[in-house]
Amino acid sequence: MKYESRYSVHPTDAKKYDTQELREHFLIEKVFEEDEINLTYSHEDRYILGGAKPVNTTLELQPIDPLKADYFLERRELGIINVGGQGIVMVDGDVYTLNFKEALYVGRGVKDVSFKSVNPSQPASFYLNSTPAHKTYPTKKVTREEADKVVLGSPETSNHRVINKLLVNSVVETCQLQMGMTELKSGSVWNTMPGHVHDRRMEVYFYFEVPEEQAVCHFMGQKEESRHIWMHNEQAVISPVWSMHSGAGTSNYTFIWGMAGENLDYDDMDKFAITELK
Repeated sequence: MKYESRYSVHPTDAKKYDTQELREHFLIEKVFEEDEINLTYSHEDRYILGGAKPVNTTLELQPIDPLKADYFLERRELGIINVGGQGIVMVDGDVYTLNFKEALYVGRGVKDVSFKSVNPSQPASFYLNSTPAHKTYPTKKVTREEADKVVLGSPETSNHRVINKLLVNSVVETCQLQMGMTELKSGSVWNTMPGHVHDRRMEVYFYFEVPEEQAVCHFMGQKEESRHIWMHNEQAVISPVWSMHSGAGTSNYTFIWGMAGENLDYDDMDKFAITELK
């Protein structure tokens, strides 16, 4: 296992960052590495994101030093979405098979979590999000069919998309973690537009299914002082509570959103008009 830490950033400081500084503070360029669990510990709501990609071995989730815990989920909950080949997650002896774009919620107190691929030639890629938890809720698998789906946007505004709410309170009980997946239709490139912020929740975006030689321009910052980060396939970006979070690609793509904070209300947003952006 490998990990790195990212500290919180004040919006006034972020205004002064050049391209490289923005990328160093907010972009996670390498989420997956073969036969490793690779994590980033953000001090924004103590959020952990990362990836487990077992190819030739079984990977065990171990506690990292910032947790000061005997096991990873001693005081945490975990969300998993498989973005690769068929894989298996073992949770305290129980076995869960996850196909492409299926999710698993694992509650606080689980001691042993491990990952392996069914076929090493088509390895699973388990995208992981974890947050502090004050209560234990049952482990639950959520398929794409079981997701709470919302269709938004239109071809005319280049943002026709399907939001798959996977690990949200309308589907599964959690303490504070929420995760879902937004799939853009062919010909559409804009996500989360018109935009918003939510002062009671931070968010992380993970972009995937970005075609080779294409990219996504992720927009962040305050609506009157926006910034951008160019991103490629299977990269993630941290969005503090003060930051907008939106993107436009040179092709359609899919992204996973994960949130944490003091509120499980998905629609708790402070929206703003496109014409307010600067």
